[in-house]
Amino acid sequence: MPMTQAKSLDAEAETSFGPMTEELGFHLRRAQVAAFKHFAQSVTAAEGITPGLYGMLQVIASNSGLSQSRLAEVMEVDRSSIVKVVNQLTEKGLIKREASATDRRSYHLRMTSEGKLALRRIEDAVARQDREFSAGLSEDARRLLISLLKRLY
Repeated sequence: MPMTQAKSLDAEAETSFGPMTEELGFHLRRAQVAAFKHFAQSVTAAEGITPGLYGMLQVIASNSGLSQSRLAEVMEVDRSSIVKVVNQLTEKGLIKREASATDRRSYHLRMTSEGKLALRRIEDAVARQDREFSAGLSEDARRLLISLLKRLY
């Protein structure tokens, strides 16, 4: 290992996080970062879909005709951010935006045929990634962790 990399690893091992190591939020964030890195290495690398885009696709697929503003509310993002996401998914050919028949300012979102096929493939990749990421947990521990996390929100 090169000397600079060895020094960097040693310095990281000696870095203290102080009292944060006893805070739940600190560990939730570290787990989220680890999960997103793992997702990026497997799903994003293969499919070009981030966890955020995957979540948006799932909500659109499960709620055909959902308005952009409702998607923003459900996903807890501001409306200006949702336009960028919808544009990305539209450019990838995964969803289509349709003008509302009753409100010219509103758009409804639907999956394309290509998007439905891609989502099935992405779901398979996400399921594999999720199993790999949580491989260190028994199935009972995994279910318990999910249950505890749900209780927090």
